[in-house]
This record gives sequence, structure tokens and C-alpha cells, in this order.
Amino acid sequence: MKIFIDTADINEIREIKELGILDGVTTNPSLVKKTGRPWKEAVSEILKECAGLPVSVEVVATDTEGMVREARELAKLGDNAVIKIPCTEAGIRAVRTLSAEGIKTNVTLVFSPLQALLAAKVGATYVSPFIGRIDDIGYDGMMVIEEVVNLYEVYGVETEIIAASIRHVDHVRRCAELGVDIATIPYKVIKQMFRHPLTDVGLERFLRDAEEAGIKI
Repeated sequence: MKIFIDTADINEIREIKELGILDGVTTNPSLVKKTGRPWKEAVSEILKECAGLPVSVEVVATDTEGMVREARELAKLGDNAVIKIPCTEAGIRAVRTLSAEGIKTNVTLVFSPLQALLAAKVGATYVSPFIGRIDDIGYDGMMVIEEVVNLYEVYGVETEIIAASIRHVDHVRRCAELGVDIATIPYKVIKQMFRHPLTDVGLERFLRDAEEAGIKI
């Protein structure tokens, strides 16, 4: 499973990239706002920092013509730019046009397998079902992910699934077990993936034993 980081914070991106585990980045206007930086400046720096890795950047237009026009401009910012388009009727029309032009797209705000099916039919590069937000309304977000995975397997769909709105490490674990293509994970959750109390206890014991044995580096 590929690991993307869901952030617009360049320092978080650099740290995870330096670990050698980063496969891509997803952003949105809300994440860019948190950085306090001008939108275009923040996005351009991320695209440059992550050259060779896909970086999802989102349109703000809501009509098809506006989305297509905006997507074309965003695609010029970097060869690794992937355009996030909302899963609406206007968005699906825009994705069809952009796919025909060879512009990579990520259909976002997906909450059902049928929405994921529509995105795949118009050639979306990626589709992003939102686990946490589905959980928030009392439904099982992981069940939706599983339904999308099964649906895509039945039809041999090439669109890659990006599990989004991940809230905790168990979401990540379950996505990996289901064979999800990609999980886009907040910085905090990626850091939590390294941790286990037995690792801490084991390391402490090894260091203590090494000291008692007179082992020095």
C-alpha cells in the first residue's frame, strides 16, 4: 500500500519524505489555510519538493467549465500535479474532459461505491472515499472502502483508490488488509504508526543490558 501524507505543511512533508516512506501528497484549501501561506506559493513549493511524486491540488470552482479551466492552470504548476475534483455531476463531466486531455485527476468527497464507480467510468486517475466523515454520520467508513475495493476488482478498474479522512492507525491497518492502493494519512497518524509500547520496553531493556555488559559504541 502506498502512503501519501495529507497536509500542506512543507516541514511535515519533508520530514516524512526523508524517512523514505512517502509516495505522494494530498492537499485541499482547508489544509493550505492552516499554513497561513498564500495558496499558490504553498502548492508550488510542495510540487517542487515532491518532484516525481503525485501531489493532489484541489479546484474551487463548482461548475464544469470553471473546474476544467482551473484544472488546466493547476496542471501547469508541475508535471506531478493531480487535480482534485469533487464528485458532483459537474465534477464528473469535468473529469471526463480532463481525462481525455491526459490531465490526472483525483475525484474527492466520495462517500459511496456508486460514486466511485462513476468516477472510474470517466477515467479518474484516483478516487478518494472519506472514511472518517462516513463514520461521523453513524455509518461504517471501512465498509464503504471494502465495497469500493470489491467493485473495482470485479470490473478490473484501473482507477486507484486513495483511502482518505483517516483518523487513526487502525484505519490504516484495515486499509492495508483490504489491499487499498493508497492511504493518505495525516502527519500525526503517520508518526503514531511507528509507536508500540513493547518497542519502547524492549529498547529500554536492550540498552540497560548493553550498559551492564560494558558494550560501548
